[in-house]
Amino acid sequence: MPTQGEQVARLRALHGDMLVLPNAWDAASARMAQEAGGAAVATSSAAVAWANGYADGEGMPRDVVLAATRAVLRVVTVPVTIDSETGYSDDPAAVAAHVLALIELGVAGINLEDGRGSPDLLAAKIAAIKAAAKARGVDIFINARCDIYLFDLVPDADKLEALMARGRMYQAAGADGFFAPLLSSLGDIAAVAQAIPLPLNVLMMKGLAPVADLQKAGARRVSAGALTGRAAYGQGARAMKMALEEGRYDTMFETSGDCPNFNAFFG
Repeated sequence: MPTQGEQVARLRALHGDMLVLPNAWDAASARMAQEAGGAAVATSSAAVAWANGYADGEGMPRDVVLAATRAVLRVVTVPVTIDSETGYSDDPAAVAAHVLALIELGVAGINLEDGRGSPDLLAAKIAAIKAAAKARGVDIFINARCDIYLFDLVPDADKLEALMARGRMYQAAGADGFFAPLLSSLGDIAAVAQAIPLPLNVLMMKGLAPVADLQKAGARRVSAGALTGRAAYGQGARAMKMALEEGRYDTMFETSGDCPNFNAFFG
């Protein structure tokens, strides 16, 4: 099994091409992503929260977060990157301590978002993580998420420039990647990729260009966020509703035959 440091190096190298991440939420979905050909496994904080009975938005206790992370790491051999929301604290030192615990488990990367908070705070968290990791002689790939588009934080005409300003700030703080959810125009993607010398991550969404076109524009990572989990739970909800309300089972069999052989994976 590769060391945590080797997994960080592998994850960083994967951004030299185009990294496609369907996002997982538990051990089974993580192994499924690997078996499907995923070169790395990323988690979705929302889908992990739902799978453990919590609402999205840092409602999970820290021990649940760590337990869910251990479960994923136990069943895959590719690098794992964990969606850490805003780091579960406004204190950069506390965020750094949490990330050091993830590093000890073997995590290769994290997503860390600014949300509706100050970009200065996210920059301080990134710097604190990198300093704490360096002091321990370890490293982790930090994918800094900017939520200007996601939360409509500034007028449309100002979004692109504000996004790039934050990207430069996060790069200066030590970020390894830059995530811009809802950035979708190929022209804007190209502009950000050229302006920010960090691997650019975009989010899968309706109408988003195919992976090959995203790569040509300069993106180096595309992820599903909670969409994979929503698709799985959505299909399950349809099947349950049909059985309970109509007494029929058609939906149960639409995708059940595609379920991987988890007994073989985990036996």
